[in-house]
Amino acid sequence: MDLNLHMKMGMHHLERVLSYAPMVEEDGRATVHLTFEDWNVLADTLFHMNTPREALPESVTDYRLANENRIIQIEADGLTIDVDIM
Repeated sequence: MDLNLHMKMGMHHLERVLSYAPMVEEDGRATVHLTFEDWNVLADTLFHMNTPREALPESVTDYRLANENRIIQIEADGLTIDVDIM
């Protein structure tokens, strides 16, 4: 399946989150802030657009919504990443 432009932007935001998270990691957790628009593109890509699992980076082992759907929580490389809106 080819990713559409919206999905490609979501993957771009996910890659940015994954590359930044180790720099702010403390005790196996990291918080990364995205703009409202970028957060929604990532949420759409992960939860609303049927993005194939194989399109995600191998390091991502799980992802879910948390805190009443205000945080995207990503498990990757032994790190729990909370993605919120700044």
